[in-house]
Amino acid sequence: MRKKGKLSKNNPIKICLVSLAFFPDKKDGSAKIATSIYNYLNDNGYNIKVITAKWNVDLKDPNIIQINIIRKRFFWFPQFILSVFRILNKQKFDIIHGNGSRVSIPFLFRKYLTTIHDLGPFETSFSKIPILPMLEKLNAFRAKKIITPSNIIRMGLKYYIRRLDIKKIICVYNPIDPKFKPYPKQGFSLKEKLNLKGRTILYIGRIAFYKGIDDIIKAYHLVKKEIPDLNLVIGGKPTLKMASIYQSWKEKYKDIKFVGIIPEKKIQHYYSMADVFVTYSNASEGFGLTPIESIACGTPVICSNLPAYREILGDNAIFVPPKEPELLAEKIKYYFKKEEIKKNLINKSQDLIKKYSMESFGKNLLDIYQEFLKI
Repeated sequence: MRKKGKLSKNNPIKICLVSLAFFPDKKDGSAKIATSIYNYLNDNGYNIKVITAKWNVDLKDPNIIQINIIRKRFFWFPQFILSVFRILNKQKFDIIHGNGSRVSIPFLFRKYLTTIHDLGPFETSFSKIPILPMLEKLNAFRAKKIITPSNIIRMGLKYYIRRLDIKKIICVYNPIDPKFKPYPKQGFSLKEKLNLKGRTILYIGRIAFYKGIDDIIKAYHLVKKEIPDLNLVIGGKPTLKMASIYQSWKEKYKDIKFVGIIPEKKIQHYYSMADVFVTYSNASEGFGLTPIESIACGTPVICSNLPAYREILGDNAIFVPPKEPELLAEKIKYYFKKEEIKKNLINKSQDLIKKYSMESFGKNLLDIYQEFLKI
């Protein structure tokens, strides 16, 4: 039975967040947002439980239920869904929050709210299984409230799902962790440790087919013809689809530093080390957490001109159309030739960072939860 009254620390309303991934067990944007939600609510005294899959790390938190899964493509999905269904039948929650459409199956016929991070199922094919767009639509219709990380995704959902009520879709910008700030000394030490001499381009993120990393590599080699001491550092773990390609890159491009998964305590040092952060996705970006983190650490960004990036970053980045490595190379060369560009981008960055505070994110989330309880 749902508790009456205002959502507060003193009201024992039980919140359940269901997410396929949770940071640092998995290190993608969706997992980071799930962790931000949990940390904010838990730190502020709210009664929250998390249900998530166990991929790599035992989180050892009594409030986080990790489901042991078969770590093979497709095999984990029915196992996870059935386990979530059983847990929700045993434990009663007043608020169920699904982080993404795929986790919604166990509670499609309950009252819940959902976060939809991007338009991937509509914009590009992430799987040979055609059910993903259907599930995205069903989740959007069944959820009482939908949270999106940008207005671009909010309007995009309405575009792809014409009968969807736009009033129940609320944009809440993702937060960045306060730990992301400049670390010049640690950045310098890291650069020496990696034996990087000269200027450095950095990419951190998923090694996925739509992230445009092959174009970043092409652009890097074009720029290197004019700037011989240029370095490229790539951090992140490949998806199953990309594992063999990633391995071939490591064997072929000995001049590139492939550093794999970066320890959580070191990520801000990598951002601080770089001269420029490049992210070059060609689809399915709903926010852009890594470029914001980089800017917070004092390192300017060159990125693809996807609508979500333009909304989130404003005039605080250099934008390039995706899938054009030659043009990306020209923008990188221009950036390095014009020192004032870097100074201007760094000077403007602090106003941008304030927009994505944890306090603002948490307040907006609680407001949505309160409205949800009234339905």
